[in-house]
Amino acid sequence: MRLTVLHGPNMNLLGQREPERYGSATLAELNQQLTDLAEAMGVALRIEQHNYEGGLVEAVHRAAAGDGLLINPAAYTHTSVALRDALLGTGIPTVEVHMTEPKTREAFRQINMIEDIALARFAGAGVASYTEGLRKLVDLLRERAKNPHL
Repeated sequence: MRLTVLHGPNMNLLGQREPERYGSATLAELNQQLTDLAEAMGVALRIEQHNYEGGLVEAVHRAAAGDGLLINPAAYTHTSVALRDALLGTGIPTVEVHMTEPKTREAFRQINMIEDIALARFAGAGVASYTEGLRKLVDLLRERAKNPHL
């Protein structure tokens, strides 16, 4: 199984950006946790981070060559029709994650352009949102492999 993890804009600032909200873990530490978990589950993992919308869209296109996608669109969750269209166009099975819960934050964060097309969503648990999301993605894909009619 080949999976991709995509981090959206400003995720490269983890550990220094609003640590009271996002915690002290760096992106490198988060990526290592995901890599270790993927290895333990026997799946291959590619991880990318992009600060611009076009980079994320192109990364979704590349991810479609694999089996599934774990994505934190970050700010583009609320604004990017292009990202939504890329996910719909490729049809890649996708799980959405957020370190915080956007639904409890500012009004503009209430808009979610991909929630209705994601297989699952994990938010508000910091790094655990990612690890739980990755576990769920693997479980869903393995279940689909056993029963293609799902």
